[in-house]
Amino acid sequence: MTAAAAVARPLLAGQPTAAAASGVATAASAAVASSDEAAGNPLCVFTKPFNSLSAGQIGERCAALGFQGLEAPIRKGGHIEPEAVADQLPAFVEALQQHQQQILVLTSDVNDPRDPVNRRVLQTASDLGVKYYRLKYFRYDESRPLLGQIDEWARQLKELAELNRELGITGVYQNHAGRGYFGAAIWDLQRALQEIDPQHLGVAFDIRHATAEAGMNWAINFGVIQPHVQVVYVKDFQWQHGQSRPVNVPLGEGRVDRSFFRMLAATGFRGPVSLHEEYLDHRDPALVEQHWQAIAGDLTTLKSWLQHG
Repeated sequence: MTAAAAVARPLLAGQPTAAAASGVATAASAAVASSDEAAGNPLCVFTKPFNSLSAGQIGERCAALGFQGLEAPIRKGGHIEPEAVADQLPAFVEALQQHQQQILVLTSDVNDPRDPVNRRVLQTASDLGVKYYRLKYFRYDESRPLLGQIDEWARQLKELAELNRELGITGVYQNHAGRGYFGAAIWDLQRALQEIDPQHLGVAFDIRHATAEAGMNWAINFGVIQPHVQVVYVKDFQWQHGQSRPVNVPLGEGRVDRSFFRMLAATGFRGPVSLHEEYLDHRDPALVEQHWQAIAGDLTTLKSWLQHG
């Protein structure tokens, strides 16, 4: 049995349909949104390390730490496989609601608007009150002209944005560092999105990845993409001697500049802020408690940065 199946199995008993659960989901989302409006940006945590836990267990711990919700990986190898979303996501959401939690961002394998599985994932998520989902990445083929690929993806993203508009959900594309990732450089992502309404398809701005790619120039890149930003991702990294790749570290111990949060506040941004803890091995269920402890420490730092910059 896969880790995803192990998580999904305890959720199936008494499982509601997406339509039946949508009313409850909408009410819960409205209640959380109302409280968050007064408190500031809703905070969520990326729950990739917790495939060995049930939705109820995840919701209980997120609530105890003070999160308003979670960023749930609903993709291949995640909490629920894409093909099973229509059957299993309603029970997952209902289990979270028992702890006043919700899916603030759904991490998906969606980037093709014509794939029927993708449409079912988005329809089910929207019916359940999910407002944002993260797209699957595009990767450059370096043997082909690069600008032409950006134009191809721009057309595909425009079509996906229209589907999002129809379904009432917002897609977000994360700027992920690394060779070959579309969006890592920011300007290419802005080029592809410039004719798309960000309420239908925007950006999950990742300050860690932006800093790793741009170094001292991350603030300019943020200014370029800021009109499209719907969600913000937070984690930290450090460059270590002899290593060519950035090494993830606890928030506040790396290169991410806390002044970013003053810039963010100045824009009037009110969307979700998602905390990513990625410096422990997410694949090892023996580390679950260490993950929760690490997340608690990072959350304290994040709240301080959001409050004081």
